[in-house]
Amino acid sequence: MFRKVVKCAICWMPVLLVSACATSQPQPLRGTGDLGVVIERATGQVQVIETTGRRALAQVSGLGDLSHASVVFSRDSRYAYVFGRDGGLTKVDLLTASIAGRVVQAGNAIGGAISQDGRILVAQNYEPGGIKAFDSDTLELLADVPASYGADGKRSKVVGLADLPGNRFAYALFDANEIRVTDLSDPKNPKTDRYPAGKQPYDALVTPDGRYYIAGLFGEDGLSMLDLWQPEKGVRTILPGYGRGEQALPVYKMPHLRGWAVAAGRAYLPAIGRHEVLVVDLDDWKEVARIPVKSQPVFVMARPDGREVWVNFAFPDNAWMQVIDTFSNRLVDTFQPGRAILHMEFTPKGEAVWISARDDNKVLIYDTRNRQKLAELPAASPSGIFFTSRAFRTGF
Repeated sequence: MFRKVVKCAICWMPVLLVSACATSQPQPLRGTGDLGVVIERATGQVQVIETTGRRALAQVSGLGDLSHASVVFSRDSRYAYVFGRDGGLTKVDLLTASIAGRVVQAGNAIGGAISQDGRILVAQNYEPGGIKAFDSDTLELLADVPASYGADGKRSKVVGLADLPGNRFAYALFDANEIRVTDLSDPKNPKTDRYPAGKQPYDALVTPDGRYYIAGLFGEDGLSMLDLWQPEKGVRTILPGYGRGEQALPVYKMPHLRGWAVAAGRAYLPAIGRHEVLVVDLDDWKEVARIPVKSQPVFVMARPDGREVWVNFAFPDNAWMQVIDTFSNRLVDTFQPGRAILHMEFTPKGEAVWISARDDNKVLIYDTRNRQKLAELPAASPSGIFFTSRAFRTGF
Protein backbone atom coordinates (compact mmCIF):
# COMPACT_ATOMS: atom_id res chain seq x y z
CA MET A 1 0.00 0.00 0.00
CA PHE A 2 2.90 2.33 0.73
CA ARG A 3 4.28 1.84 -2.77
CA LYS A 4 0.90 2.60 -4.26
CA VAL A 5 0.66 5.93 -2.43
CA VAL A 6 4.16 6.92 -3.51
CA LYS A 7 3.33 6.18 -7.11
CA CYS A 8 0.19 8.34 -7.00
CA ALA A 9 2.02 11.20 -5.31
CA ILE A 10 4.61 11.18 -8.10
CA CYS A 11 2.01 11.28 -10.86
CA TRP A 12 0.22 14.50 -9.88
CA MET A 13 -0.75 16.09 -13.16
CA PRO A 14 1.23 15.18 -16.30
CA VAL A 15 1.22 18.73 -17.61
CA LEU A 16 2.87 20.03 -14.46
CA LEU A 17 5.58 17.38 -14.32
CA VAL A 18 6.62 17.01 -17.94
CA SER A 19 10.27 17.83 -17.27
CA ALA A 20 10.47 15.50 -14.28
CA CYS A 21 8.89 12.60 -16.16
CA ALA A 22 11.08 13.15 -19.19
CA THR A 23 14.27 12.83 -17.17
CA SER A 24 12.86 9.99 -15.02
CA GLN A 25 14.03 11.70 -11.86
CA PRO A 26 12.46 10.30 -8.68
CA GLN A 27 10.13 12.75 -6.97
CA PRO A 28 10.30 13.37 -3.23
CA LEU A 29 7.54 12.16 -0.95
CA ARG A 30 5.12 14.91 -0.04
CA GLY A 31 3.27 15.59 3.18
CA THR A 32 -0.11 17.29 3.28
CA GLY A 33 0.32 19.91 6.00
CA ASP A 34 1.65 22.48 3.54
CA LEU A 35 -1.19 22.12 1.04
CA GLY A 36 -4.48 23.86 0.36
CA VAL A 37 -6.99 24.65 -2.35
CA VAL A 38 -8.15 27.75 -4.17
CA ILE A 39 -11.70 27.77 -5.52
CA GLU A 40 -11.96 28.83 -9.18
CA ARG A 41 -15.62 29.71 -9.21
CA ALA A 42 -15.94 30.53 -12.91
CA THR A 43 -14.82 27.09 -14.09
CA GLY A 44 -15.92 24.68 -11.36
CA GLN A 45 -12.33 23.83 -10.55
CA VAL A 46 -9.95 23.95 -7.62
CA GLN A 47 -6.25 24.57 -7.65
CA VAL A 48 -4.12 22.48 -5.30
CA ILE A 49 -1.52 24.83 -3.86
CA GLU A 50 1.54 24.66 -1.63
CA THR A 51 2.19 27.49 0.83
CA THR A 52 5.97 27.25 1.40
CA GLY A 53 6.85 27.44 -2.29
CA ARG A 54 3.88 29.77 -2.96
CA ARG A 55 2.91 27.85 -6.06
CA ALA A 56 0.10 25.90 -7.70
CA LEU A 57 0.70 22.16 -8.01
CA ALA A 58 -2.35 20.95 -9.91
CA GLN A 59 -5.88 21.66 -10.99
CA VAL A 60 -8.95 19.47 -10.43
CA SER A 61 -12.05 19.92 -12.63
CA GLY A 62 -15.62 18.69 -12.54
CA LEU A 63 -16.76 20.07 -9.18
CA GLY A 64 -19.98 21.72 -10.37
CA ASP A 65 -21.25 25.13 -9.29
CA LEU A 66 -18.65 26.72 -7.00
CA SER A 67 -20.21 30.19 -6.85
CA HIS A 68 -20.48 29.87 -3.07
CA ALA A 69 -18.17 26.99 -2.18
CA SER A 70 -16.58 25.99 1.10
CA VAL A 71 -14.03 23.34 2.03
CA VAL A 72 -13.16 21.16 5.01
CA PHE A 73 -10.33 18.63 5.32
CA SER A 74 -9.88 15.07 6.51
CA ARG A 75 -7.98 14.42 9.73
CA ASP A 76 -4.86 13.35 7.83
CA SER A 77 -5.24 16.43 5.59
CA ARG A 78 -5.06 14.29 2.46
CA TYR A 79 -8.63 14.92 1.33
CA ALA A 80 -10.44 18.18 0.71
CA TYR A 81 -14.24 18.01 0.84
CA VAL A 82 -15.71 20.69 -1.39
CA PHE A 83 -19.32 21.79 -0.82
CA GLY A 84 -20.78 23.44 -3.94
CA ARG A 85 -23.76 25.73 -4.34
CA ASP A 86 -25.52 23.15 -6.49
CA GLY A 87 -25.61 20.65 -3.63
CA GLY A 88 -22.52 18.81 -4.82
CA LEU A 89 -20.17 17.29 -2.24
CA THR A 90 -16.84 16.33 -3.78
CA LYS A 91 -13.97 14.46 -2.14
CA VAL A 92 -10.68 15.62 -3.66
CA ASP A 93 -7.43 13.70 -3.13
CA LEU A 94 -4.75 16.37 -2.73
CA LEU A 95 -1.87 13.96 -3.35
CA THR A 96 -3.14 12.60 -6.65
CA ALA A 97 -5.08 15.74 -7.66
CA SER A 98 -8.13 13.67 -8.49
CA ILE A 99 -11.76 13.24 -7.46
CA ALA A 100 -12.07 10.39 -4.95
CA GLY A 101 -15.86 10.61 -4.68
CA ARG A 102 -18.79 12.88 -5.43
CA VAL A 103 -22.49 13.08 -4.60
CA VAL A 104 -25.12 15.70 -5.37
CA GLN A 105 -27.11 15.78 -2.14
CA ALA A 106 -29.40 18.82 -2.46
CA GLY A 107 -30.73 21.40 -4.87
CA ASN A 108 -29.21 24.48 -3.25
CA ALA A 109 -26.51 24.23 -0.58
CA ILE A 110 -24.38 26.70 1.34
CA GLY A 111 -21.42 24.85 2.86
CA GLY A 112 -20.57 22.14 5.36
CA ALA A 113 -18.53 20.93 8.30
CA ILE A 114 -16.68 17.84 9.52
CA SER A 115 -17.03 16.13 12.89
CA GLN A 116 -14.52 16.23 15.73
CA ASP A 117 -13.39 12.67 15.00
CA GLY A 118 -13.30 13.22 11.23
CA ARG A 119 -15.79 10.45 10.46
CA ILE A 120 -18.84 12.52 9.55
CA LEU A 121 -19.41 15.24 6.97
CA VAL A 122 -22.45 17.47 7.33
CA ALA A 123 -23.92 19.66 4.59
CA GLN A 124 -26.24 22.59 5.29
CA ASN A 125 -28.91 23.17 2.72
CA TYR A 126 -31.20 25.92 1.50
CA GLU A 127 -33.29 23.56 -0.64
CA PRO A 128 -34.55 21.38 0.83
CA GLY A 129 -33.88 23.07 4.15
CA GLY A 130 -32.00 20.97 6.67
CA ILE A 131 -28.72 19.16 7.22
CA LYS A 132 -27.46 15.84 5.88
CA ALA A 133 -24.68 13.70 7.32
CA PHE A 134 -22.32 11.56 5.25
CA ASP A 135 -19.58 9.02 5.90
CA SER A 136 -16.32 10.86 5.19
CA ASP A 137 -14.75 7.75 3.68
CA THR A 138 -17.48 6.54 1.34
CA LEU A 139 -19.82 9.59 1.17
CA GLU A 140 -22.68 7.26 2.13
CA LEU A 141 -25.69 9.13 3.51
CA LEU A 142 -25.94 8.55 7.27
CA ALA A 143 -28.68 10.94 8.36
CA ASP A 144 -31.16 13.45 6.94
CA VAL A 145 -32.29 16.02 9.52
CA PRO A 146 -34.91 18.38 8.05
CA ALA A 147 -35.14 21.95 9.36
CA SER A 148 -38.91 21.80 9.75
CA TYR A 149 -40.80 24.42 11.73
CA GLY A 150 -44.32 25.66 12.31
CA ALA A 151 -47.61 23.80 12.26
CA ASP A 152 -47.42 23.13 8.53
CA GLY A 153 -43.87 21.72 8.70
CA LYS A 154 -42.25 24.20 6.33
CA ARG A 155 -38.50 23.90 5.95
CA SER A 156 -36.10 26.70 6.74
CA LYS A 157 -32.86 27.58 5.02
CA VAL A 158 -29.94 26.46 7.19
CA VAL A 159 -26.97 28.76 7.78
CA GLY A 160 -24.03 29.04 10.15
CA LEU A 161 -23.22 25.32 10.41
CA ALA A 162 -20.27 24.63 12.70
CA ASP A 163 -18.71 21.53 14.25
CA LEU A 164 -18.69 21.17 18.03
CA PRO A 165 -16.93 18.84 20.47
CA GLY A 166 -18.60 15.45 20.85
CA ASN A 167 -19.52 15.05 17.16
CA ARG A 168 -22.23 17.67 17.56
CA PHE A 169 -23.13 20.39 15.08
CA ALA A 170 -24.71 23.80 15.66
CA TYR A 171 -26.60 25.69 12.98
CA ALA A 172 -29.20 28.41 12.55
CA LEU A 173 -32.55 28.47 10.79
CA PHE A 174 -32.88 31.73 8.87
CA ASP A 175 -36.65 31.47 8.36
CA ALA A 176 -37.54 29.99 11.75
CA ASN A 177 -35.43 32.30 13.97
CA GLU A 178 -33.85 29.34 15.75
CA ILE A 179 -30.51 27.84 16.69
CA ARG A 180 -30.33 24.06 16.69
CA VAL A 181 -27.71 21.63 17.96
CA THR A 182 -27.71 18.10 16.53
CA ASP A 183 -25.78 15.30 18.21
CA LEU A 184 -24.46 12.88 15.59
CA SER A 185 -22.33 10.73 17.87
CA ASP A 186 -24.72 7.97 16.74
CA PRO A 187 -25.37 9.21 13.20
CA LYS A 188 -28.13 6.68 12.58
CA ASN A 189 -30.06 8.20 15.50
CA PRO A 190 -29.47 11.97 15.51
CA LYS A 191 -30.76 14.00 18.44
CA THR A 192 -31.58 17.69 18.02
CA ASP A 193 -32.15 20.44 20.57
CA ARG A 194 -33.90 23.66 19.55
CA TYR A 195 -33.38 27.19 20.92
CA PRO A 196 -35.34 30.34 20.00
CA ALA A 197 -33.01 33.00 18.60
CA GLY A 198 -33.20 36.52 17.20
CA LYS A 199 -34.67 37.55 13.89
CA GLN A 200 -33.20 36.03 10.71
CA PRO A 201 -29.83 34.59 11.75
CA TYR A 202 -27.63 34.71 8.64
CA ASP A 203 -24.25 33.24 9.65
CA ALA A 204 -22.47 32.15 12.79
CA LEU A 205 -19.20 31.31 14.48
CA VAL A 206 -17.94 29.11 17.29
CA THR A 207 -15.28 30.46 19.64
CA PRO A 208 -11.94 28.63 19.44
CA ASP A 209 -12.60 26.68 22.65
CA GLY A 210 -15.90 25.40 21.27
CA ARG A 211 -17.93 26.98 24.07
CA TYR A 212 -19.97 29.78 22.50
CA TYR A 213 -22.01 29.68 19.31
CA ILE A 214 -22.80 33.19 18.06
CA ALA A 215 -25.19 33.93 15.20
CA GLY A 216 -25.35 37.27 13.43
CA LEU A 217 -28.84 38.64 12.84
CA PHE A 218 -30.05 40.20 9.61
CA GLY A 219 -33.50 41.16 10.90
CA GLU A 220 -32.36 43.15 13.96
CA ASP A 221 -29.34 44.86 15.47
CA GLY A 222 -27.62 42.37 17.70
CA LEU A 223 -26.33 38.81 17.82
CA SER A 224 -27.69 35.61 19.37
CA MET A 225 -25.31 33.65 21.60
CA LEU A 226 -25.69 30.12 22.99
CA ASP A 227 -23.38 28.96 25.78
CA LEU A 228 -22.79 25.33 24.79
CA TRP A 229 -21.54 24.49 28.27
CA GLN A 230 -24.83 25.72 29.76
CA PRO A 231 -27.37 25.30 26.94
CA GLU A 232 -30.22 25.03 29.43
CA LYS A 233 -29.90 28.80 29.93
CA GLY A 234 -30.99 29.32 26.34
CA VAL A 235 -29.95 31.97 23.84
CA ARG A 236 -28.76 35.36 25.02
CA THR A 237 -28.80 38.54 22.92
CA ILE A 238 -25.51 40.41 22.84
CA LEU A 239 -24.85 43.87 21.39
CA PRO A 240 -28.58 44.65 21.24
CA GLY A 241 -29.42 47.76 19.25
CA TYR A 242 -25.85 48.54 18.20
CA GLY A 243 -27.22 50.73 15.40
CA ARG A 244 -29.99 52.31 17.44
CA GLY A 245 -31.05 55.75 16.29
CA GLU A 246 -29.29 55.56 12.94
CA GLN A 247 -30.56 54.41 9.58
CA ALA A 248 -28.89 51.22 8.39
CA LEU A 249 -26.89 51.46 5.18
CA PRO A 250 -27.66 49.27 2.13
CA VAL A 251 -26.26 45.74 2.45
CA TYR A 252 -24.59 44.75 -0.84
CA LYS A 253 -23.05 41.54 0.50
CA MET A 254 -23.79 39.73 3.72
CA PRO A 255 -20.97 39.83 6.28
CA HIS A 256 -19.32 36.52 7.11
CA LEU A 257 -18.62 35.24 10.60
CA ARG A 258 -17.03 31.89 9.65
CA GLY A 259 -13.47 33.17 9.83
CA TRP A 260 -13.93 34.27 13.44
CA ALA A 261 -11.62 36.92 14.79
CA VAL A 262 -10.90 36.28 18.45
CA ALA A 263 -7.77 38.09 19.61
CA ALA A 264 -6.37 39.67 22.78
CA GLY A 265 -9.36 38.55 24.85
CA ARG A 266 -11.84 40.22 22.49
CA ALA A 267 -14.02 39.31 19.53
CA TYR A 268 -14.00 41.46 16.40
CA LEU A 269 -17.25 41.31 14.45
CA PRO A 270 -18.58 42.99 11.29
CA ALA A 271 -21.55 45.29 11.92
CA ILE A 272 -24.30 44.61 9.42
CA GLY A 273 -25.49 47.72 7.58
CA ARG A 274 -22.70 49.82 9.08
CA HIS A 275 -19.10 50.75 8.26
CA GLU A 276 -17.79 49.48 11.57
CA VAL A 277 -16.07 46.59 13.26
CA LEU A 278 -17.55 45.87 16.69
CA VAL A 279 -15.20 44.89 19.52
CA VAL A 280 -16.59 42.70 22.30
CA ASP A 281 -15.00 41.72 25.62
CA LEU A 282 -15.04 37.93 25.99
CA ASP A 283 -15.48 38.10 29.78
CA ASP A 284 -18.88 39.76 29.81
CA TRP A 285 -19.76 39.91 26.08
CA LYS A 286 -20.27 43.66 26.17
CA GLU A 287 -19.14 46.12 23.55
CA VAL A 288 -15.86 47.80 24.45
CA ALA A 289 -15.17 49.63 21.19
CA ARG A 290 -16.23 50.08 17.62
CA ILE A 291 -13.73 50.82 14.90
CA PRO A 292 -14.80 52.89 11.88
CA VAL A 293 -13.67 51.23 8.64
CA LYS A 294 -13.75 52.22 5.00
CA SER A 295 -16.94 50.41 4.00
CA GLN A 296 -19.24 47.51 4.89
CA PRO A 297 -17.00 44.74 6.24
CA VAL A 298 -17.44 41.19 4.94
CA PHE A 299 -14.62 39.13 6.46
CA VAL A 300 -12.99 40.25 9.71
CA MET A 301 -10.17 37.76 10.33
CA ALA A 302 -7.44 37.64 12.96
CA ARG A 303 -3.85 36.83 12.14
CA PRO A 304 -2.92 33.57 13.92
CA ASP A 305 -0.94 35.42 16.61
CA GLY A 306 -3.91 37.70 17.30
CA ARG A 307 -1.95 40.94 16.93
CA GLU A 308 -3.77 42.09 13.79
CA VAL A 309 -7.23 41.80 12.29
CA TRP A 310 -7.60 42.06 8.51
CA VAL A 311 -10.83 43.30 6.91
CA ASN A 312 -12.22 43.19 3.39
CA PHE A 313 -15.34 44.89 2.10
CA ALA A 314 -18.50 44.58 0.05
CA PHE A 315 -19.14 46.27 -3.29
CA PRO A 316 -18.49 49.06 -4.25
CA ASP A 317 -15.33 49.18 -2.10
CA ASN A 318 -14.32 45.54 -2.55
CA ALA A 319 -10.92 46.46 -3.98
CA TRP A 320 -9.77 47.65 -0.56
CA MET A 321 -8.48 46.03 2.60
CA GLN A 322 -7.71 47.44 6.02
CA VAL A 323 -5.63 46.19 8.93
CA ILE A 324 -6.46 46.76 12.62
CA ASP A 325 -3.84 46.59 15.37
CA THR A 326 -5.55 44.75 18.25
CA PHE A 327 -3.18 46.22 20.84
CA SER A 328 -4.37 49.77 20.16
CA ASN A 329 -7.64 48.99 18.30
CA ARG A 330 -6.56 51.40 15.58
CA LEU A 331 -6.31 51.09 11.81
CA VAL A 332 -2.68 50.74 10.77
CA ASP A 333 -3.01 50.23 7.03
CA THR A 334 -5.38 50.72 4.10
CA PHE A 335 -4.42 49.34 0.70
CA GLN A 336 -5.76 48.04 -2.63
CA PRO A 337 -4.49 44.54 -3.45
CA GLY A 338 -6.68 44.12 -6.54
CA ARG A 339 -10.21 44.11 -7.88
CA ALA A 340 -13.04 42.29 -6.08
CA ILE A 341 -11.25 40.91 -3.02
CA LEU A 342 -13.44 37.99 -1.97
CA HIS A 343 -11.47 36.02 0.60
CA MET A 344 -8.23 35.71 2.53
CA GLU A 345 -6.42 32.91 4.33
CA PHE A 346 -3.43 33.19 6.65
CA THR A 347 -0.68 30.61 6.50
CA PRO A 348 -0.74 28.41 9.62
CA LYS A 349 1.74 30.54 11.59
CA GLY A 350 0.68 33.81 10.03
CA GLU A 351 3.81 34.99 8.22
CA ALA A 352 1.84 35.45 5.00
CA VAL A 353 -1.73 35.93 3.84
CA TRP A 354 -3.22 34.71 0.55
CA ILE A 355 -5.86 37.00 -0.98
CA SER A 356 -8.23 36.25 -3.87
CA ALA A 357 -8.75 39.04 -6.41
CA ARG A 358 -11.64 37.71 -8.48
CA ASP A 359 -11.77 40.34 -11.20
CA ASP A 360 -8.01 40.27 -11.71
CA ASN A 361 -8.03 36.46 -11.99
CA LYS A 362 -5.22 36.29 -9.45
CA VAL A 363 -4.34 35.10 -5.99
CA LEU A 364 -2.03 37.57 -4.25
CA ILE A 365 0.34 36.64 -1.44
CA TYR A 366 1.42 39.29 1.09
CA ASP A 367 3.98 39.40 3.89
CA THR A 368 1.97 40.16 7.05
CA ARG A 369 4.86 42.02 8.73
CA ASN A 370 5.28 44.78 6.16
CA ARG A 371 2.27 44.10 3.88
CA GLN A 372 4.49 43.84 0.83
CA LYS A 373 3.42 41.56 -2.00
CA LEU A 374 5.49 38.37 -2.15
CA ALA A 375 3.97 36.61 -5.16
CA GLU A 376 0.88 36.19 -7.28
CA LEU A 377 -0.70 33.18 -8.97
CA PRO A 378 -3.10 33.12 -11.93
CA ALA A 379 -6.55 31.73 -11.13
CA ALA A 380 -9.92 31.81 -12.90
CA SER A 381 -12.21 34.06 -10.83
CA PRO A 382 -10.78 32.89 -7.50
CA SER A 383 -12.90 33.06 -4.37
CA GLY A 384 -12.36 30.87 -1.31
CA ILE A 385 -8.84 29.93 -0.18
CA PHE A 386 -8.51 27.05 2.28
CA PHE A 387 -5.37 25.54 3.86
CA THR A 388 -5.18 22.06 5.40
CA SER A 389 -4.36 23.59 8.80
CA ARG A 390 -8.13 24.07 9.10
CA ALA A 391 -8.40 20.33 9.77
CA PHE A 392 -7.30 20.96 13.35
CA ARG A 393 -9.45 23.96 14.22
CA THR A 394 -12.93 23.86 15.72
CA GLY A 395 -15.50 25.71 13.64
CA PHE A 396 -13.50 25.61 10.42
